[in-house]
Amino acid sequence: MKAIVMTEAGSPDVLKLQQVPKPKITTNTEILVRLKAAGVNPIDTKIRRRGTFFPEQMPAILGCDGAGIIEAVGQEVTRFQPGDEVYFFAGGLGKKGTGNYAEFTVLEERLVAHKPTSLSFAEAAAAPLVLITAWEALYDRGRVKPEQKILIHAGAGGVGHVAIQLAKLEGATVATTISSPDKERLVRNLGADYPILYQQNDFIKATLDWTEGEGADLIFDTVGGKVFYDSCQAVRVYGDIVTILEPNLNNGNLKIARTRNLRISLVLMLTPSLLGSSIAQQHQTEILKQCATWIDEGKLKIHLSQTFPLKQAAIAHAQIETGSTTGKIALLID
Repeated sequence: MKAIVMTEAGSPDVLKLQQVPKPKITTNTEILVRLKAAGVNPIDTKIRRRGTFFPEQMPAILGCDGAGIIEAVGQEVTRFQPGDEVYFFAGGLGKKGTGNYAEFTVLEERLVAHKPTSLSFAEAAAAPLVLITAWEALYDRGRVKPEQKILIHAGAGGVGHVAIQLAKLEGATVATTISSPDKERLVRNLGADYPILYQQNDFIKATLDWTEGEGADLIFDTVGGKVFYDSCQAVRVYGDIVTILEPNLNNGNLKIARTRNLRISLVLMLTPSLLGSSIAQQHQTEILKQCATWIDEGKLKIHLSQTFPLKQAAIAHAQIETGSTTGKIALLID
């Protein structure tokens, strides 16, 4: 089969289209999927630059998000049959025999959900990582409630554009930082109540003005660095900050967070995959099932901004690394 193979860490040019053996079902609970599309995420570019989580198992096929058609199932698979259209978050971290920048992949049944019928394969492949990340941040960690005021950083991005919608589904009022009028129009269409053009306005002051000096009930940080520490000034006393980046002490300190008695939560949606927690993986699959229902009911949208053919995976990586993309990018697999 054709696959994009990474043989060493480095620039996008290390991603090469090659012929590799087609994966085979080896356990009774596995599924063979003919991939139609693969999502491209910032984590893919970081793994490509820094090296995989399993360097001893190089070369690697990247791509954590996938969507396609089931071609075969193991004898104990009960929820699926050949011909079913599915989407999933699985593999792509460097473990041998995994990854979705390819024509086929094999994965465990517990990791798979039926594809939303209203989405194309490209849209579906772009969805899993951002759906799970935003859900775990807002619902599992942030415990978002109706009528809360929430600030979501980078609302036009992959995770951010989904987070806006999930927060609105729970009845929250949402502010979000964006960098341009075009992105402002996008986030308003997704339900954002108060877009903040952060290059023109201090988001701390804007958030405090929006909340009459109290601060947001919850801030969801998808940017990291100094933004995380600055956000501590814009959260109400006893409020919440949830971040998907590791706080770097070179960018600030937690004195303000401690003084304001903030609850800080860290979200790494890769944890179940890295630690092999089947219970946590099943929870993530349940998230995909519920989100598929909402998508098909018209309550949740996936903004797919660009697609590239599989052979142009390097170009897709370079595009993400510009830092200016909106929504998601996907690879199309013929």
